[in-house]
Amino acid sequence: MDKNFYITTPIYYPSGKPHMGHAYSSIVADIFARFKRLENYNVLFLTGTDEHGQKIEKEAKKNNKDPKQFCDEISETFRSLTKILNLSNDDFIRTTEKRHHNSVIEIWNRLIKSGDIYLDKYSGWYSVSDEAFYDEDEIEDNNGKKISKSSGSAVEWVEEESYFFKLSAWSKKLLEFYKKNPNFILPESRKNEVVKFVEKGLKDLSISRTSFTWGIPVPKDKNHVIYVWLDALTNYISALNFPNTEDVKYKNFWPADVHIIGKDILRFHAVFWPAFLLAANLPLPKRIFGHGWILSDDKKMSKSLGNILDPLEIINKYGIDQLRYYLVKEVSLGNDGSISLENLKNCINNDLANNYGNLCQRVFSFIKKNCDNKIPSNPKLNDTDQKFLDNLKKSVPKLISLMNNQELNEYIKTVVKFSFDANKYFNDSEPWIVKKKNPERMNAILFTIVEQIKNISILLNPIIPNATNKVLTMINIVGKNISIDKIKDHNILKSNKELGNLEILFTKIEHDN
Repeated sequence: MDKNFYITTPIYYPSGKPHMGHAYSSIVADIFARFKRLENYNVLFLTGTDEHGQKIEKEAKKNNKDPKQFCDEISETFRSLTKILNLSNDDFIRTTEKRHHNSVIEIWNRLIKSGDIYLDKYSGWYSVSDEAFYDEDEIEDNNGKKISKSSGSAVEWVEEESYFFKLSAWSKKLLEFYKKNPNFILPESRKNEVVKFVEKGLKDLSISRTSFTWGIPVPKDKNHVIYVWLDALTNYISALNFPNTEDVKYKNFWPADVHIIGKDILRFHAVFWPAFLLAANLPLPKRIFGHGWILSDDKKMSKSLGNILDPLEIINKYGIDQLRYYLVKEVSLGNDGSISLENLKNCINNDLANNYGNLCQRVFSFIKKNCDNKIPSNPKLNDTDQKFLDNLKKSVPKLISLMNNQELNEYIKTVVKFSFDANKYFNDSEPWIVKKKNPERMNAILFTIVEQIKNISILLNPIIPNATNKVLTMINIVGKNISIDKIKDHNILKSNKELGNLEILFTKIEHDN
């Protein structure tokens, strides 16, 4: 069985301030990467920065900086973001690196060799902000200015010599591939959108520019730089040391298991990228998963509306586990999702502080007071205890399936229910009353509830790693013992070893009057 897993998040455009979309894509990819590690997979999780193109050149000029110097500085901001978001990425690629340059040149040369590139003149609408070309029916007039209907970004009429990729020649093969691989694009709504777009007929794609110089020069024609999307998408194989297809990284991890992307860049990933790879005679990734917008109170975030929720401000005020949990619980992955500070506070209070946090606090305080701060040994579990534990253990295959199909919301709802059930089990079992009459029964109750806290903590670990690691470390479960396999292992709890101290995991948020 293949035990390698490669997941990517879009490489960041390193200009401006990191926003909630950056945070969401990155956190979602990180959760899947962490989960596969719990399954003992050899995981590669990639993120990075997309540093070429006209947009970057303009920003650098505006800041009176050389483009490379500008990228060096801004890229560090996004590299530090991986720590702030508590991402477990294994690599951080920059498109200004030599390894990336080599990969892009190889892809270009393969497309030349396959006969899929030709020189002509481009005339049409182009958005510098989106780094995208638009057809006439994809733009509209807005107070005398032409904008993209989908993004709202300004477009300008461009006429220049350009190399073209024969995208039109790949329509049929792409449609055949989508049909043979129904889970290549998820969710279903995104796949339908892509199929409809390709069925309309694809036009050849301009893949070079002459109006600016900040990019990878076209081989044997220094007047042209390679179109930023052909450049940027190649990062997924640059990180695997392509063009060395004999490299162990490439052999282990390509094709990628899943590209996590926002729906705004679906066309680039689900149409252009597969076509480039087919033309270059390279395997296609196994899945493209396009998530929706993060809305603020049901509206798209914008400066003009004053409804921007800054992920960094939220993390500073409430904590990274809190933001990670809220985003994946509140937003149904694949759909647009509305978030608000009020709902964030409610989620922290109800799910984290009152549920999981309170469960751990009550149980371990009781054990410290009544059991010398040790998990009771040799417990005699009754049918109720066993059924309580088995309910979770029997659900593990289903939970794994949910994660493998990116059904993150269903996964988290299931695990949170186990946490609510654990609170109910502890309340109903009343160990504080049982201890006087039947200490042996009390020991069984405490062993059972700690076992369930262990299981719930492992399942929540990819989502709220900071809090769950504190709990698991406190009960002396660390390293390789934090894995899905250990959910089935009763013997992992060490009853002879004193437990650590547990601080308050989640502070309740006081609502403003």
